[in-house]
Amino acid sequence: MWAAYSIIAALALAYTSPVGADDVSSFAGATSTFLFPPIGETATASDPFFPNANQVGFAGPTPTGDEADTIATAPSVAKVKSVFPLINPGTSDRPAGDFDVLHQFGNLAPWRSVKSLGLPETSARIPGGCTVEQVHLVHRHGARYPTTGAPPSAFATLLHELAQTTGVNVTGPLAFLTTWQYKLGAEILTPFGRSQLFDLGVGFRVKYGDLLKGFTDLPVFRTTSQGRMVDSALHFAAGFFGVQTYQQDYHQLIEIEAAGFNSTLSPYETCTNANNSIAAFGTTQALRWAAVYLAAAQTRLTPFVTGLPLSPSILVAMQQTCAYETVALGYSLFCDLFTEEEWIGYSYLNDLEFWYSFGPGNPATSAQGIGYVQELVSRLTETRITKFDTSVNKTIVSSNVTFPFGQPIYVDATHDTIISAIVTAMNFTSLSANGPLPTDHIPANHSYIVNDIAPFASNLVGQVVSCPVSPAFKSTGYIRWILNDAVLPLIGIKGCPTDPNGLCPLSNFISGMQQRIEEVDFAFDCFANYTIPNPDNIVNGQFPQ
Repeated sequence: MWAAYSIIAALALAYTSPVGADDVSSFAGATSTFLFPPIGETATASDPFFPNANQVGFAGPTPTGDEADTIATAPSVAKVKSVFPLINPGTSDRPAGDFDVLHQFGNLAPWRSVKSLGLPETSARIPGGCTVEQVHLVHRHGARYPTTGAPPSAFATLLHELAQTTGVNVTGPLAFLTTWQYKLGAEILTPFGRSQLFDLGVGFRVKYGDLLKGFTDLPVFRTTSQGRMVDSALHFAAGFFGVQTYQQDYHQLIEIEAAGFNSTLSPYETCTNANNSIAAFGTTQALRWAAVYLAAAQTRLTPFVTGLPLSPSILVAMQQTCAYETVALGYSLFCDLFTEEEWIGYSYLNDLEFWYSFGPGNPATSAQGIGYVQELVSRLTETRITKFDTSVNKTIVSSNVTFPFGQPIYVDATHDTIISAIVTAMNFTSLSANGPLPTDHIPANHSYIVNDIAPFASNLVGQVVSCPVSPAFKSTGYIRWILNDAVLPLIGIKGCPTDPNGLCPLSNFISGMQQRIEEVDFAFDCFANYTIPNPDNIVNGQFPQ
């Protein structure tokens, strides 16, 4: 979705003709590609020289152990901090290690455990005396290459063509551009992205593996048909079940992600206002901020280049190239062109983009997330959906084979913009407490931070728990939500009280979600011909009533 309304596209910065195979150059922007395995070479399971493990035998002792349940039994929850094997770069005013550049990349940052999203003293661990009965996981795919036509490739193409025609001269901190080559692919997962989802699956097994004992049939997990989505789902499953058996341990449902096909995991395909100027509003707002926070960088770097105008949009493309090269290649020379303050500014640029295009500040956001909410209520109540006026796929949810009830574990893979849409549709108001976002400065203590909400491999977990009736617990059944290991307060949901553990009585939560379903006008917000009204009046992802 970012590519469709990219910063560079918005300013018509780009030469759209691709660099041909004969355009070999050692100057900046030349492309370099590599394909493995070699053409015509594949490994087959039936190769007599390389039998599989079952055919070889001699596996040695293989006794198994009991399932883990750390989310309920451990005194604390393990935190995700490592970004191995990525290198955290420095900035132009700080050496490497003094400032965390990697986690200023917005939706292009690797996920890590978030300290707090409104309940700073609360752990994702199940409260004492309670038992986890069911979990609902929605996760994003892992780190990927840029989408087709995104700013980094447009920047590389422009730079290469200018070098071949009018000429480009670079010195000082930009001198590396004389030999820089664009090595990024498009769309698919990077090696680091694959490892993120494998690790996420391993972590989920350690936290919730005990719930596997409640299955009487094989689990059904869902993803969409995009290459990076299927790859992410399979790597998660390999981490969760183990590489030797995962393909026999569950069913992978792949929903078609393309125009004209309903899927709550890619609802923008059936929402007109998710693909036009309504969705581009975040780019408009972000560009205003780019002119502010990159003014000093423009002044500082311009003396070192001739033949290439360092506009704010080009500088943003360079920052985005840093982010993509880091998660794909491990390191990028673009990173330390910018100061700590400019990286903080880039992080906020992403907050603006998401708030006004994919978050609480866009009138078509809740409509895109409400289909998943309908499916969630259907699963929680074990009641089939009978009204089909959103992105819900009738064929899928009407069948107990493809949409089973009673699973102790549900896993759905989706995109960053859809996680943002889901948390908006569910009205997690702690995330939007300080909105709308200004475009001329970063507000103090602002709460809508894309680094925390929808980075690569981000994960939203709903824990359904049972607790004894006692003064501490007024009901037996509860639900709570954890976003990247941070417990979310549910006070924006009707019937959910302020609770130190983030718990809401399950019946109250269900009725609150049913109210949200009634409040969201999918048909109008997605298909009506309107212009965005005063953005200060939109904080719930809906067109103002």
